[in-house]
Amino acid sequence: MTRPWSRRQFVASALTVVAAPALRVAAAGADEPMLLRCSLETPPSHTRNVVMRDYLGRVEQASGGRIRTQLFESGQLFPDLQVGKALLQGQIEMGMPGTFSLTGVIPDADFIQLPVLYGRPIDMLHAVIDGKSGKLLGDQIEARLNAHVLGPWLDLGFFNWYSTSKPLNSYDDLKGMKIRNNGGAGQAWRTQFMGAIPNTTPLPNVPLALSQGTFDGLITSHETVASGQFWESGIRHALEDHQFVGEYVPMVRLAFWQKLPAELQTLLAELWRANIATYRASMASAQARARETAQAHGITIVTPNAEELAAKREAMMKFQDNVAMLSRISPELVAAVANEAS
Repeated sequence: MTRPWSRRQFVASALTVVAAPALRVAAAGADEPMLLRCSLETPPSHTRNVVMRDYLGRVEQASGGRIRTQLFESGQLFPDLQVGKALLQGQIEMGMPGTFSLTGVIPDADFIQLPVLYGRPIDMLHAVIDGKSGKLLGDQIEARLNAHVLGPWLDLGFFNWYSTSKPLNSYDDLKGMKIRNNGGAGQAWRTQFMGAIPNTTPLPNVPLALSQGTFDGLITSHETVASGQFWESGIRHALEDHQFVGEYVPMVRLAFWQKLPAELQTLLAELWRANIATYRASMASAQARARETAQAHGITIVTPNAEELAAKREAMMKFQDNVAMLSRISPELVAAVANEAS
């Protein structure tokens, strides 16, 4: 298991990249700092928040006081579904929404839901999102949201099925259940493919909705279950199929980005790139710890074997063109994904 990063490791990895730019910008520290407000819907205990707090702290330190940051957590400003609009309207300067939260504006953001990527290992998925497929989506984000993609995406981790009262011992157990998802046609299609009924509810509203029986279960990750303590809302079972990997896209409002001097643009981008491998490893470790935490709180986890996953992916592949059409994913992006997933 990959060991979680420490603050000392962050310092060591970041200093080699930012030392020279920091010296250059420190002299201008007397200038009025530029405010960078970042909005996340996840709670402070979530590893995405931990990562962002670390990154923003490094930005303030390395910029020599020229950038002041504020992190708004738990959706206190905006849920992720509204972050794209908030960036576009200048209400925040930074966000890191999941691709599943962007599909209403940019349908191609749903490409992670294509059947060809179902149940795949993380290394192959990184080849797709860090390759041409991710670049094509980044270009659309800049064009449609007036937002600059800072660098490689941050893994949330694999998503699975979770339920309250009904045990999930096989795919058949999903039939007839009402399942909450993060949004996007791809998750809704997969839910229906399994014989269940899709529901979309913002994350901050999930605990109450679970407690009230608004839905029977949800699609999410072990880390989100643990950080939200969803066992207190009734979650008792999981079918761990790694149906897709959740990805957060770090983006900065384009107008803010363009106001930055070139050395500060370089600083922000290089700080992120210098640490993304460590950030991803930390997220993976957090998911592993969250899995153990979920089990410790009475959640039973059933994992389909490789043959079952491959058979389910093959069954879904027969409908890939339908999924792409339903999700309005462009033929260019479908082709790029198919090529990089081969």
